[in-house]
Amino acid sequence: MDWDLPTPFVIDIEVNATDIDGYAHANNTAYLRWVERISWAHSECLGLDLDRYRALDRAMAVHRHELDYLAPAFEGERLKLATWIVGCDGRLTLTRRFQLIRPADGRTLLRARTRFACIELSSGRPRRLPVEYASTYGDALVAE
Repeated sequence: MDWDLPTPFVIDIEVNATDIDGYAHANNTAYLRWVERISWAHSECLGLDLDRYRALDRAMAVHRHELDYLAPAFEGERLKLATWIVGCDGRLTLTRRFQLIRPADGRTLLRARTRFACIELSSGRPRRLPVEYASTYGDALVAE
């Protein structure tokens, strides 16, 4: 794969009938669901799952999504979605990048970026990153 950055965390995506819209290609909301899926999968792989978030009463909530749709995906296609943590200020925010590739032709279908802010689950208010988050996510940083 021709990934934009080194050492991606990658998952396989199969475009299902439920992902398809009236234009006969994957709806933009499907791409967003895939971005959410890989974000959780990567966090879980790093040891920060929902149970850990709840135990610490902290979560990384989406502050901003930027998705660049570069080419359509179609039902039955098998895709590869990658993510990287490209920013972690150690205080409040975390930034991820994403790239979706169709291996059949090597084409990049999506490039995206999501910025997260740390919140207290019990109140929904912004809070400082726990040391565990800052060190775990910080250790996974990839330079852009």
